[in-house]
Amino acid sequence: MLWKSGRRSDNVEDRRGMGVARGAKIGGLGTIILALVAMYFGVDPSLILNQGALSPSTSQVPAAGPPVPGQDPLADFVSVVLADTEDVWHEQFRTMGATYQEPTLVLFSGAVQSACGFAEAAMGPFYCPGDQKVYIDLEFYRDLKERHQAPGDFAQAYVIAHEVGHHVQTLLGISEKVHRRSAQVSETEANRLSVRQELQADCFAGLWAHHAQRSRQILEEGDIEEALNAASAIGDDRLQRQGRGYVTPDSFTHGSSAQRVEWFRRGIRSGNLEQCDTFQSAALQD
Repeated sequence: MLWKSGRRSDNVEDRRGMGVARGAKIGGLGTIILALVAMYFGVDPSLILNQGALSPSTSQVPAAGPPVPGQDPLADFVSVVLADTEDVWHEQFRTMGATYQEPTLVLFSGAVQSACGFAEAAMGPFYCPGDQKVYIDLEFYRDLKERHQAPGDFAQAYVIAHEVGHHVQTLLGISEKVHRRSAQVSETEANRLSVRQELQADCFAGLWAHHAQRSRQILEEGDIEEALNAASAIGDDRLQRQGRGYVTPDSFTHGSSAQRVEWFRRGIRSGNLEQCDTFQSAALQD
């Protein structure tokens, strides 16, 4: 991926190396209430429930500024990709007669406190609608390469573009609609809605790549294959099979490997926002 000459974003918040202190725990009903709050903001409640507790007195040292270009190559890369998503989505929103509100990307190490609660790096990158920030521990990229066998800089860019896709869903009111509908249906149906939301974020990531390539020719040979491999590597079916040896489709929340690849492809081929309407698609996979 040709990125080094790209613009750096001003919306990177570097919290790496800053400890997160956790105070008295909240359990039982308190944890459940916090999980419900997380659901309202469109965040997977397991981020709260799997912790078993959340500290109201969690503290963190004030964030440092963005990484200095050239001194931290991976953070520098993330800043360029974020800037590129900003450029693409500003243009897309202008065509709709709207104004794009840029998210902040938070770099952290180990654990972090967000408006959606306390999260550990093992949970992977995530977007929090409560503060409109994308959170990522850069060690995730090592996991993506070694554990999921999905190396490459464009695979890493896909991850950021997917999380920014959730920000776009928040701005367009899609996340709120999904949340409201999910509260009215069964768990299985709520999971299906979650899958459609995640696949749309994959399509939005492809849409970003389409327009970034047209405007700035960022792609090198093999880049698209890297992103498709990453999308396939983190499909629910593949992760379930690796984790427990069998697959239960009704529990999918992000989509199968084939579905994730399909919707990223639709976005990168069309570059059209309307082609990413997973909620109106009868079939999620050709």
